[in-house]
Amino acid sequence: MFIGPVFTREAAVTPRRSKFYTYRTVYVAALFLLMCTAWLVMAGTQIIRNVGDMARFGAVLFQILAPIQLSLVIFFAAFSSASAVAQEKDKKTLILLLMTRLNNSELVLGKMLASLLNVLVLILAALPLFTAIVLFGGVSPSQIIYVFLVTFFTAIAAGSLGSTLALWREKTFQTLALTALTIVFWLGFCEAIAAGALNGLIGDMPLGMTPATLATALSPIRAVLEAARPFPTLSTELGVFGNPIWLYLAIAAVTTLVLNGLAIALVRVWNPSREARRDAGPKAETQESIWGAEHDLAQKGQNKDADESRRSEHVDARTRKMQSKHREVWDNPVLWRETQTWAYGRKVIIIRVAYLLLVCAAAVALHQLIASHAAKSVIDQAGALIPDAAQALTPLYLVSMVIVNALAVTSITNERDGRSLDILLVTDLTPREFIFGKLAGVLWVTKEMVLAPLLLTLYLWWQGGMFTENLIFLSLGLAVMYLFVTTLGIHCGMIYASSRVAIGVSLGTVFFLFLGVITCILLMISFSDSFHFQLFPFLGFIAGGGLGLYVAIGHRNPSPAIATAAFVVPLATFYAITTLLLNKNLEVFLVTAFSYGFTTFAMLIPAIYEFDVEMGRTSGQDDS
Repeated sequence: MFIGPVFTREAAVTPRRSKFYTYRTVYVAALFLLMCTAWLVMAGTQIIRNVGDMARFGAVLFQILAPIQLSLVIFFAAFSSASAVAQEKDKKTLILLLMTRLNNSELVLGKMLASLLNVLVLILAALPLFTAIVLFGGVSPSQIIYVFLVTFFTAIAAGSLGSTLALWREKTFQTLALTALTIVFWLGFCEAIAAGALNGLIGDMPLGMTPATLATALSPIRAVLEAARPFPTLSTELGVFGNPIWLYLAIAAVTTLVLNGLAIALVRVWNPSREARRDAGPKAETQESIWGAEHDLAQKGQNKDADESRRSEHVDARTRKMQSKHREVWDNPVLWRETQTWAYGRKVIIIRVAYLLLVCAAAVALHQLIASHAAKSVIDQAGALIPDAAQALTPLYLVSMVIVNALAVTSITNERDGRSLDILLVTDLTPREFIFGKLAGVLWVTKEMVLAPLLLTLYLWWQGGMFTENLIFLSLGLAVMYLFVTTLGIHCGMIYASSRVAIGVSLGTVFFLFLGVITCILLMISFSDSFHFQLFPFLGFIAGGGLGLYVAIGHRNPSPAIATAAFVVPLATFYAITTLLLNKNLEVFLVTAFSYGFTTFAMLIPAIYEFDVEMGRTSGQDDS
């Protein structure tokens, strides 16, 4: 009750929704399925001889599940709180909240914590499952406590970050993009500290800590990995904290207080935004002169003749000025608006600058790897052939696809929330003009996010970090994936009436695809080298991924092509991962391009030929 009626209402209403129970059931079931898959991988490819093998399995499984849960929590917490506030702004309801008797803390804290209810419930629902891992051995109760403390504090900090950025920025795309970039900068900065790349910039480490200890105290990923270790690192320099995990918890708590304090202090300064004030401001009215009405009439009579003589000249000047500013609209007005106007706000430049800074950081890291001859393909401890350059390029690929997908989905949801989509539906605008205009417009606005990773890949090839055929396969594969995430965003924006649901499903699908790939690779490397014999243990994991993908993109607008694509993509992705670890690059490219290309067309064709049905203009049935 101390944080106001916003949170109180959400806490009372949320348990009444069926999704509240569906989400936590699916989440725990997915973790349990992942645990079973890991057990089948180990039991099917290795011989379990004694209790020590069981303990090793429990320890490795715990060290895999803990960072996976933390990654999900960071994503869900940050984007859930950001989209919740952004939705209030898009629907103009935040202004109404500001006009009520709510004080700043009740508004900011209530909205932030209300958006995190589902995330916090998911964390608590997973606690019994993680506790069951103790039965395998190799994991102590203190490790579980440390992991869940790190996860909980990270969820609150990430939610505070998303909420603060959403209250600051006026456009949904700006909020989502800045949230993703800030999280990547946060994690990348900590990794740079751990690698010793910032020793000269930082100087002496605080409290005499090593770079690795400082990175653990700042990075949630490193903190949860440290918490999952059987014997955590202890440092006498940290004083009362002792363990760097406690120092991370303190820093996360201070960060949460600072972010929320900033939002509480400036929420009424940031909102309503300048655009809203300009649109809602009173029109300029002609005021009387301070000399009175009689003086004004006399003055007008004296200047009447001069005004008439200059009127024609002024009209001609205004006409010439208007003609000089006139811009001809293209045959496709949607494409013209997306590419020739500031359709997503002028502050999108901030996102471009922040992304280019991230590109520069990735370029520096890649250059250091090349200079140290570490960008060549090396054999890791498990014997799999993995290039070290992926550590610098993969986060850049991920954040660029998240930003492109966020712009694609918000390009539709903004039209819906602003009531302009209804106007477009009654015009003679054809479905192809609308869909291809949005596709081309999104790719044009995010051209830096598309071209920069390709340029860094080209630089890696030029320095001898990859073969020419690998450069071709990777570049074409990235082109297919960018087209896929763009089409996915537009597809989700069209089939979901709720903007928050559309954004969550679209970004969640992209994130889960990346996380699923990383999880499969971790399981394969951790438990076995016999990749060709792991199809059967992964069948449940693949079937669950196919079902989830179909529910996300196909159940609201079902079609045989989308159903086929939903179940083909996880299977093809698993085959591509296995083939990649066996260093068969051509097969990886062909399978990836075919599966995701087919899925792109499966979503694109209904959007073009069933445009009215998807957008809700008609029922899709013949009335005769």
